[in-house]
Amino acid sequence: MEHQIESTLESKHQQLLTSLRGSGIHDQRVLDALATIPRELFVETTMQGAAYDDRALGIGLGQTISQPFMVAVMTQALQLHGSERVLEIGTGSGYQTAILARLATQVYSIERYQQLAYQAACRLQKLHLTNVSLYVGDGSLGWPDEAPYDRILVTAAAPTIPARLILQLVCGGILVVPVGLRDHQDLLFIRRTPDQPEIRNLGGCLFVPLVGAEGWTE
Repeated sequence: MEHQIESTLESKHQQLLTSLRGSGIHDQRVLDALATIPRELFVETTMQGAAYDDRALGIGLGQTISQPFMVAVMTQALQLHGSERVLEIGTGSGYQTAILARLATQVYSIERYQQLAYQAACRLQKLHLTNVSLYVGDGSLGWPDEAPYDRILVTAAAPTIPARLILQLVCGGILVVPVGLRDHQDLLFIRRTPDQPEIRNLGGCLFVPLVGAEGWTE
C-alpha cells in the first residue's frame, strides 16, 4: 500500500513538472530543484495526497505552503546561478527554503512563528540541506546583521515596497515581493541600482500578509 502511495505521488510530481514547463517555467535549474524536493514532506500527513496539486495548502497558524507554480515563478525571477547569498522572508513550511538551498550558496530565512521555524528546520535537516540559517523574528525588517544579500525573496504580501529590504541588497541585487492590498497583490521584480530601482510587475497574486513593523499590523 505504501509503495502504491509513493508511486501515485511520483506520478503526480512528474505531471506537475510537465505542467510548469507548459506554463512558462523555462529555467532548468529551477525545474531540477522542484524535481528533487519532495513537497509531501512539507505538508501535514493528512494532506500528502494533495502535495502535487498546483495550489496553496494550509500549514497551520493561518499560514500556507505556496502554490507550486508561484514558487517556480518567484524562484525563476531571482535569476539564481549558484553563487548567491539569498534572504527569504517567511520560512513557513520550509519548502521554498529548500528550493532556494538547492540553487544558492547560502540561504538566510526569517519566520515569525517559532513552531513553524522548528518544523522547517527538522525538514531541512532530513534533506541534508546544511546551507540554511534560520531566524525567528520580524521579517519585514530583514536580517541586517548578515546583509548585504544578492537576492531577497518575500513570501508574504507587503502593503508597500519594503525600502528597508532594498537597502540590504547589493547594487544589482534582486528583490521579489508581492505588494498590494490584503486580498490582492502584484508580484514585483525589483533590481537595486545606483539611482532609482528597476521595477517590473510579474502579475497578480495572493499571499498571506507580511506582518511586522514595516508591514501590516495583526
